[in-house]
Amino acid sequence: MASPSIVILTGAGISAESGLGTFRDEGGLWAQHRIEDVATPEGFARNPQLVVDFYNARRRQAAEAVPNAAHEALARLEAEHAGNVTLVTQNVDDLHEKGGSQNVVHMHGALNSALCAACAHRWPAPLKMQVGALCPKCATPTARPDIVWFGEIPYQMERIEQALTRADIFVAIGTSGNVYPAAGFVQLATHVGAHTVEMNLDPGENVSLFAEARAGKASETVPAWVKEVLGS
Repeated sequence: MASPSIVILTGAGISAESGLGTFRDEGGLWAQHRIEDVATPEGFARNPQLVVDFYNARRRQAAEAVPNAAHEALARLEAEHAGNVTLVTQNVDDLHEKGGSQNVVHMHGALNSALCAACAHRWPAPLKMQVGALCPKCATPTARPDIVWFGEIPYQMERIEQALTRADIFVAIGTSGNVYPAAGFVQLATHVGAHTVEMNLDPGENVSLFAEARAGKASETVPAWVKEVLGS
């Protein structure tokens, strides 16, 4: 019997235990800013310095963060599972890579990447980006954080949807279930007959769409689930 094909979606909850705040954390970076000001193209057009400073702060936090047991367990699954594993993250940190995962789909972009708004060239972002930085390819002063903001289309959607149509198991970890299109992945997976599992500290808004729900810290629920899948 063939090993199951697994698609995993991770959200802010998996990185929270590594010290990276979610949208809802009181006193965190997000609590100090309106989403419209720092996470939309319009906000960047109005005040690029505010936006660049915001992501510079997030980049510094992410650079200092270390992966937790959940990140490491998913890397183990990728390395040891005989079937296909597609790891999709809504997170813009690199904790999955630090934890050992080799092939991560960053659907919302990445803090350690810069994007040219003129020619779409990407390059490694410095720890402190500058407003009006020159693109190393076209020399236009249109560098921006390589982040998918609200109103923009997430990256690699075709690849993600293809993986979901082949999935035997779909797992959502640490995601609120209220941000589309990711919130709709469970419906596509269910449609093709995949077993669906939610792992969250608190139930997501779409938990009723999952066949199974496991509550608790990601650092505990994810390693336990991986052990079950791998049979060890």
